[in-house]
Amino acid sequence: MMVIIAGHVLVEEAERDSHVAAFGDLVSRARASDGCISVAITADTVDPRRVDILEIWRDAEALESWRGRADAPDTGVEPIEVQVQRYNATDGGPLF
Repeated sequence: MMVIIAGHVLVEEAERDSHVAAFGDLVSRARASDGCISVAITADTVDPRRVDILEIWRDAEALESWRGRADAPDTGVEPIEVQVQRYNATDGGPLF
């Protein structure tokens, strides 16, 4: 079953871009990982404090394997708010 991680993190406006940039290597490594369909950690286009997070994995096993070696960076940024959830996708298809 496909696994989707989606949501956002709020950080101080002055820290957002450096926070996002710190995840560049992690995103590159995740995308190269077996079972990764997509990973993005990006600055929101409207809210200058918001970091949008989206991960799509083939299945829970691929996600757990990645989590065991992800080695997330310590950005030193304390989140103001974290709203990130895991979803199990049981169905899907073309948007149009």
